[in-house]
Amino acid sequence: MTGEEKIRQAFENKNWQEIKVTDSWQIFKIMAEFVDGFEKLAKIGPCVSIFGSARTHNDNPYYKLAEDTARLLTERGYGVISGGGPGIMEAANKGAYEAGGKSVGLNIELPFEQFHNKYIDRDKILEFDYFFIRKVMFMKYSQGFIILPGGFGTMDESFEAITLIQTGKIARFPIVFVGVDYWGGLFKWVEEKMLAHEHNISPDDLNLYRVVDTAEEAAEHIFRFYDKYVLKPNF
Repeated sequence: MTGEEKIRQAFENKNWQEIKVTDSWQIFKIMAEFVDGFEKLAKIGPCVSIFGSARTHNDNPYYKLAEDTARLLTERGYGVISGGGPGIMEAANKGAYEAGGKSVGLNIELPFEQFHNKYIDRDKILEFDYFFIRKVMFMKYSQGFIILPGGFGTMDESFEAITLIQTGKIARFPIVFVGVDYWGGLFKWVEEKMLAHEHNISPDDLNLYRVVDTAEEAAEHIFRFYDKYVLKPNF
């Protein structure tokens, strides 16, 4: 179905029976995705989610940086969760898999670019139709978030995490953006517009995240955060 056909279909009148049948099946499908995700992810133990672009090639420095970050995390007992696809997601899974750690992939079915990568543990591949369910799984089962350069999807996931922490809906887990050159302009705008100009956030909100440049800095921020609470993963 083309984009125009979807728009036209949204304006078509539907009878009650059509609405009831369509919505009922959709509810069951949503429930099934939640149940499958909860059952599989509840068993994996402490994990860190690594976000980033599906379009990053394996010769890009950020690919290697994601791989190194995942390796450092798994060496300290953390599992790694990615979006399950290519690019930065593949690099994260690769780093975890080759280091002998838990490698989890939350794959989303998309028409063009998304397919699960080969570095995910076979029993830890999950397939989703709904973005919102996939994001619930990221937020519910991650003890930290590391964000490498990406596009709208990466922005969506990372700011979802910041918003949930800011509003107290989830605990204050560590959030690290990797790539000062890439993210620096965004967070300069956050300070100059959101904070200083419009006062749409508070000064303390700037402490909800860190911006760093290396895999070592990213991983160390996670480690320091949990050392402070004398919490360590079970391994």
